[in-house]
Amino acid sequence: MPDVDRRDVQAKGFLNHMADKEQRLLPGRSNHDGKLSQPEKKLQEAICVLLVELCERFTFFGIVCNMILFCTVKLGYRNYQAAIVNMCFVGTSMLTPVLVGWLAECLVGRIKLVCICMFLHFLGTALLPVVSFPFEDIYIDRRHVLNTLTKREQKIVFYFALLTASLGIGGIRAIVCPLSAYNLEDCGPKELLSFFNWFYWLVNLNSAVVFVSISYIQQSVTRNLGFLIPFVSGLMAMITIHMVRGEMIYKPKTDSSLLTTFGVITSALKTCCVRYRYFSGGVTNWLDNAKENHGGQYSEIQVESTKSLARLFPLFTFQILYRTCVMQIPSGYYLQTMNSNLHFSGFVLPVAAMNVISIVPLLILVPVLECINSSCLFSSKDTGYSPTIYIVVGQFSAALSVMVAGFSEIHRKHFPQVEQTLSEEVLLVSSMPCFHLAPQYILLGVAEALVTPSCALLSFRLVPKRIRGISMHFLALFNGAGCFMGAFFVQIAHAGTQGNWFPHFLHEGKLERFFFFLASLMMVNTLGFWTIAHRYDTLHEDYTNEFRGSLPAEKLLKHKKNIKHYNAILESSPILSPMEKT
Repeated sequence: MPDVDRRDVQAKGFLNHMADKEQRLLPGRSNHDGKLSQPEKKLQEAICVLLVELCERFTFFGIVCNMILFCTVKLGYRNYQAAIVNMCFVGTSMLTPVLVGWLAECLVGRIKLVCICMFLHFLGTALLPVVSFPFEDIYIDRRHVLNTLTKREQKIVFYFALLTASLGIGGIRAIVCPLSAYNLEDCGPKELLSFFNWFYWLVNLNSAVVFVSISYIQQSVTRNLGFLIPFVSGLMAMITIHMVRGEMIYKPKTDSSLLTTFGVITSALKTCCVRYRYFSGGVTNWLDNAKENHGGQYSEIQVESTKSLARLFPLFTFQILYRTCVMQIPSGYYLQTMNSNLHFSGFVLPVAAMNVISIVPLLILVPVLECINSSCLFSSKDTGYSPTIYIVVGQFSAALSVMVAGFSEIHRKHFPQVEQTLSEEVLLVSSMPCFHLAPQYILLGVAEALVTPSCALLSFRLVPKRIRGISMHFLALFNGAGCFMGAFFVQIAHAGTQGNWFPHFLHEGKLERFFFFLASLMMVNTLGFWTIAHRYDTLHEDYTNEFRGSLPAEKLLKHKKNIKHYNAILESSPILSPMEKT
């Protein structure tokens, strides 16, 4: 019997050993607690983040795509006012992720803040249908109207809805869907550019679906249902976040912050002013004044990281005017299309559907650029081309697009005017087919395909890993500044020319002059960036050498090697006497 028991124990031990071995050999299987393995969890998180990203972009483009038509027809705005509202909303949506990121970092917890932003997003997208519904068309019976809102009340609700929606969008982009959540830290330049290319490819494919479907629903079928679709899409995003609860919320490292970067810059400016007033300068870079050994408050690593980020400021600055040109698609180009003949084979095209023409080049160019990147761009250090070439060509394409828009406006006014119905309103428009405007949309689409992924690559790659998220925040800040600069240009053009350069009735004004003015500025901007583009060809190598050489440990090691080398010289030198050697 003892032998039998011993054999049973040995058999059970062998079976348990094989079961444990099988469990180790199958890392993709779930454990007995029902929890997913690490690869499955990462895959689920990546899919959920991408779904939330697409849902958020769906709501964003759904709000933007026909805002000008809604503001002019429903709210009675002038053309320049509707364009300003649209560009300010886009710019605010770009700036709010920076604000929300700072709040999550310093004041409010990430989980609590994302819940608040989800509520704001839900509230904003739910209030927009309240404004867009013409309540005089909804009856309790044949004689009584369900509800009415005055123009003033509609505008108040409309602006409040846009503000809350933009704050919600900022929370989703900053907390739930930052680029750091895609685990790009260990990717090389080739993999990063490939990621950005396909990421923006998916985003633009999503926007193409929105521009075709939502714009048609808003304009032709029933404009009231158009703003219900952003509401449903926002609800989808919240359900997706709820499905994974806290597991998809990315938690960044706390070794760097946006406040630290601004603090380094502020401290350097203060110390620099004091030194300029009382002392002579003794630093090679003005940011070195923020270092502790120069009278500042920050460590050497923090200052050197900020210096590497400051080298990207010229790149960010030249993106401001480029973003202003891109913002002509939902403003100036949209007004041109709205005042052109939209009839095609007995079918009235949605105004925002013309945006798809600018998206098609991007969808086509991304696979082509992937082949070019594999063969030429990263072939070798000496012969490979820099992504700055893409940026220069893309900015030139944007300048050419705005110039073509000016000539298209002159060409459009040569056609006789006809009546056209948009959203149940009869408008007097040019009989020129809207497809004559296609070249300017195509050129701007080519510019987006070249500039946006390349600029994101440089902003992400050419700084230390610890501040890459901050670098992308600064890129968003400058892009948002480009949107507000576009709104400023529209306001100045309308006020300075008494409405002639940005008229309400395009056939009575000179909109082409505004386009030619913007094209000339963009051409100067392109030439300016071309003169400094060489700085970003070898920036990563120069930064690596300088940053490593400036660390205290590296300096001490170098100093120790010099001492050893000096002692060796002393011992081997026949010139020095024994007394001098001691």
